[in-house]
Amino acid sequence: MSLLLFVSLLGYLLASRINQSVVIGEILVGLLIGPSLLGLITYTDFVEALAHLGAVILLFVVGLEFEPEGLFKPKYAVIALAGVIVPWIGGYWLADFFDFPFNEAVFIGTAMTATSIAITANVLKELGKLDTFAAQAVIGAAVIDDILGLLALAISNQLVHGDLHVTVVLWTLVKALIFLVAGIWLGRTVFWKMLLRMDTHPLSRRYPEFLFIMAMTFAFLYSMVAEYIGLSAIVGAFIAGSALKRERLIHAKDFIEGADYLHIIFASIFFVSLGILVDVHIITSEIIVFTILLTIVAVITKVVGCYVACIGQKIKHHDSLIISFGMSPRGEVAMIVGLIGLTAGIIGQEIYIAIIFMSLLTTIITPIVLTNWLFKDDKEKLSKW
Repeated sequence: MSLLLFVSLLGYLLASRINQSVVIGEILVGLLIGPSLLGLITYTDFVEALAHLGAVILLFVVGLEFEPEGLFKPKYAVIALAGVIVPWIGGYWLADFFDFPFNEAVFIGTAMTATSIAITANVLKELGKLDTFAAQAVIGAAVIDDILGLLALAISNQLVHGDLHVTVVLWTLVKALIFLVAGIWLGRTVFWKMLLRMDTHPLSRRYPEFLFIMAMTFAFLYSMVAEYIGLSAIVGAFIAGSALKRERLIHAKDFIEGADYLHIIFASIFFVSLGILVDVHIITSEIIVFTILLTIVAVITKVVGCYVACIGQKIKHHDSLIISFGMSPRGEVAMIVGLIGLTAGIIGQEIYIAIIFMSLLTTIITPIVLTNWLFKDDKEKLSKW
């Protein structure tokens, strides 16, 4: 734990030296200390658990700055739908071009549909842009994308086994929508009122940290329920955060500030772990070529699909670019899809490695594009300050 936190500090130093996002610095340092180079830390169950914890806390903090009404905007749904269909077709086509079996091609296409909210959200938070229209659109569309990706995974599983049932797909969608609506409603009408009532209770005056523990309990409860119904835990944490209001409490310690401190520690470990996860020694020349092309197709299909959907809805050009590139990192979501395919025997180790590297490369590319191109002026102001 001490080594992971020390390494995250080195990530900050590296990011300042190369004038990039902290996310980039921490991933690169993770590559340095992981199996790829020094081999000081491997991706053990302990590191994986800390990384998942970091992703959950990060998305809870991001959710606190997001208005849940945005999840029900048709514009975001259209962007998310385009961001799923076009990459799926692109991934399947590329796999078919390399003569991969149908089962593997289907799963490669499914992995391409993913969008990692954690990566883009952290960069936008770092730049102080979470309250902009483009940032809200990215986060809203990414959450919907995760639900659609869950449907794509269910459909892919059935296609691979030659047994596609519409009822199973519809039930998956219904469960996700029920959780989304019920989660936000319960958070706003029940849990938030409970927090306000407890804020005036003598217990909160005596123990100011009481409500902070309640809020984090709420976050992990939603994460657990999300995983139980087949969604990602980070989606549950995001919905928990968005269900709470950003109102200052009177007597209790502010849970928003407390969650921010937890985020600083555990999100850093999450980004370092993405670099630790990679081992460059098991890559062949054929996989290198496929991975490069897979990454190119992953970025192009996501950006083009989302950009066309944005422009078609008369969203400004610059905002459309931010949304399109913000949706492109696959991160841990695609890695999870790849792991499901590997453990089920649908894809081999080589394809799994390609998906891991594609996820990592799109994760690295997105912060670079956002900070050095789309938010270049803001970056220069921050540097001067």
